[in-house]
Amino acid sequence: MAWVLPQATDCHAHIFDPLRFPYAAARRYTPPPARVADLRALHARLSVSRVVLVQPSVYGTDNACLLDALAHFGAQARGIAVIDETFSRQQLADLHAAGVRGVRINLEAFKQVDVSLAVRRLRTTAETLDDSPLIIQLYAALPVLAACGSIIATLRQQVLIDHFGLAKAARGPEQEGFNALLDLIALPRVWMKLSGPYQISDLGPAYPDIEPVARALLEAAPSRVVWGSDWPHTGGTHRPATYRPTDLEPFRQEDDVRNLELLRQWAPDPAVRQSLLVDNPANLFGWDRD
Repeated sequence: MAWVLPQATDCHAHIFDPLRFPYAAARRYTPPPARVADLRALHARLSVSRVVLVQPSVYGTDNACLLDALAHFGAQARGIAVIDETFSRQQLADLHAAGVRGVRINLEAFKQVDVSLAVRRLRTTAETLDDSPLIIQLYAALPVLAACGSIIATLRQQVLIDHFGLAKAARGPEQEGFNALLDLIALPRVWMKLSGPYQISDLGPAYPDIEPVARALLEAAPSRVVWGSDWPHTGGTHRPATYRPTDLEPFRQEDDVRNLELLRQWAPDPAVRQSLLVDNPANLFGWDRD
């Protein structure tokens, strides 16, 4: 893709390798394999050269698959792990040395909308990290994020919000809670990720209703917004009522080239795209300090 800039970064992708790294027994879904070689092939098509690998919920706090993938990608990759309060300072240091730059709090996988639970998870995670340089990546519904604004504002860690803050595209920037989201990302330690358009839109492949939301987020914090593909596109948003966690769930069929092209609508200014794809990820994940 000729317009994609050197050192462009995909800030949200997952690796699934169940033959080498079995899934956790207590999981929400069972995806097929999506391995390092598959992701390399995708990024070659997209002209993307850096990646942030995010620990998927099916592995729980066992980050072995993530660490293995980071070793394969080397200096061009960073990781977001999943931890709990039992992780020691040494374990966190070992994760950082392996390329991990953050930990994820995933409230959405189990549709957690309890604000008190979210606050406890945030506080416990922040206390466990203590003075570690790792950031906190937060995946939660918009009402939960809006209600947690005051606690997020007090955290010493940088906070990266997943998937447009799960704002509903059809409701636009006028929806309840969106101003609170804008206030959050106006804070100097809070970041936003534009990733997985199907996470917030119901309109299908072109996702035309996302543009006002994406532009509003970019205008609010152009130096603290990043982009991610959300590859390989797990299908959890459309699970049937009869689905069992052990049933194999195919990935969504997404056109990743077309999804990346959406950035030219959301950010028509090349300078903004430079920030979104290159400069902001380098700043947040430390490539500009290597």
